[in-house]
Amino acid sequence: MGRTSDRRGRILGSARARVLIGALALLAGTIAVSIVVDRALLLAQLDERIDANLAQEVAEFEQLAQGIDPDRGEPFGSDVAAIFDTFFARNIPDTDEVFLGLVDGRPYLRSPDAPYPVEDVGPLVASWGSAREPAYGNAPTPGGDVRYLVVPVVVTGGEREGTFVVARFPAAERAEVDDAVRAAATVGLVAFLVAAAAAWAIAGRVLAPLRDLAHAADAVREDNLSERIPVEGRGELAELTQTFNAMLDRVEGAFATQRSFLDDAGHELRTPITVIRGHLELAAPDEPLGESTREVVFDELDRMTRIVEDLLLIAKAERPDFVVPGPVDVADLTHEIVAKASPLVAREWEVRAEAVVVAQLDRERITQAWMNLVRNAVQHTTDGQRITVFSVVVDEHLELGVRDQGEGVSAEDRERIFDRFGRGASARRTRSDGAGLGLAIATAIAAAHGGRVDLRDTPGGGATFVLCLPVTAVETPTPNPVIDERTEEDLPWPAS
Repeated sequence: MGRTSDRRGRILGSARARVLIGALALLAGTIAVSIVVDRALLLAQLDERIDANLAQEVAEFEQLAQGIDPDRGEPFGSDVAAIFDTFFARNIPDTDEVFLGLVDGRPYLRSPDAPYPVEDVGPLVASWGSAREPAYGNAPTPGGDVRYLVVPVVVTGGEREGTFVVARFPAAERAEVDDAVRAAATVGLVAFLVAAAAAWAIAGRVLAPLRDLAHAADAVREDNLSERIPVEGRGELAELTQTFNAMLDRVEGAFATQRSFLDDAGHELRTPITVIRGHLELAAPDEPLGESTREVVFDELDRMTRIVEDLLLIAKAERPDFVVPGPVDVADLTHEIVAKASPLVAREWEVRAEAVVVAQLDRERITQAWMNLVRNAVQHTTDGQRITVFSVVVDEHLELGVRDQGEGVSAEDRERIFDRFGRGASARRTRSDGAGLGLAIATAIAAAHGGRVDLRDTPGGGATFVLCLPVTAVETPTPNPVIDERTEEDLPWPAS
């Protein structure tokens, strides 16, 4: 019993059942309202038809009253009784209809075969006899409800007053209306049941992607993030499926980033930890650490700190709030980069071009990325070699670049150096170097701005790294000047 109740509860609580119940409730309400409205309209049309028939009978009576008495060959004049005698003799009412003539307020003649002797209903006859102008009305009688039209008979010089009443008992016609309504209700019920079965099947097909989503979500595990839902058709469910698949893509990417982060951190941190452990093991337990050992330990700890901070920065690059753009004066930032970089080492620093533009950038992040390109140039040059910093606007893109006169980048290293912990085969590594994350950080920051990092061929040797960013200018940029006259080979970016 408990399992049956739980199963029934799950079925009734499902989205399919809720959608179906809502649709069927709306359909049932629509059918019920339509039946009620149809019945009201049919009864109104019936009343209009009855009134038209009553009016037609009265018109025939008035036409006769204005004509010739066939028995005397003369106008009826003031003889009300003769008018009734002639009319009742010549006219036969319909099955549910009755004629009644009143003289001086009392019943004088009634048509034969009447559905009910209305002259026996005293209060009703009294109200008819006192009528002074034509009037429609409805009244209950022991024979059923009656619809009537009462018309006073006015004759010139007459000594007696007359009243003509034509009445109709609509019970049979109303029964026909009710039969028609019941037939419509039966058809509506059958249509409702057919619609319910069809809706249940359609709802199952329409909501099938939701069941697939539930199965896919249930199948997603840390070791199985490849499950995807086939996108079929169009509409909200197709969009939901695409959104769910995109979410799985992000989740898979996040897990991949996490695994990569853990693998990279474990791999790269193992070296300084081994160095620290080796020096501590060589030190005597009862003697203080020597100055050289302390220097090595603290240097390796600092490198571990930098590695962790850089890895955390790359991991944050997927977050929507990683960059917070604001107006940045690019020309001012270009000189600021050189001002920060020139004290680092003895190089020949120069600014070759500056973009006179205010762009929407995250100043802190862009500075960090640009400085990483500068540090990369420093690591691949020697004292006295030139490092050129430039910024230009080219084809609605802002290019922030660093050119060096170092050994350049070989073809086999061009892709690897942008990976985390990636270094060129000829890279020189010193204890003060980073962990090979500088270009990876610059790439992540550029991507967060909707851009990229380019490595370009440099005439004369060396390497040129460029942050290529879509520019959103606050002020219209002016033409980008070159500081002095140079040949095309000396330009800090390849000629297009």
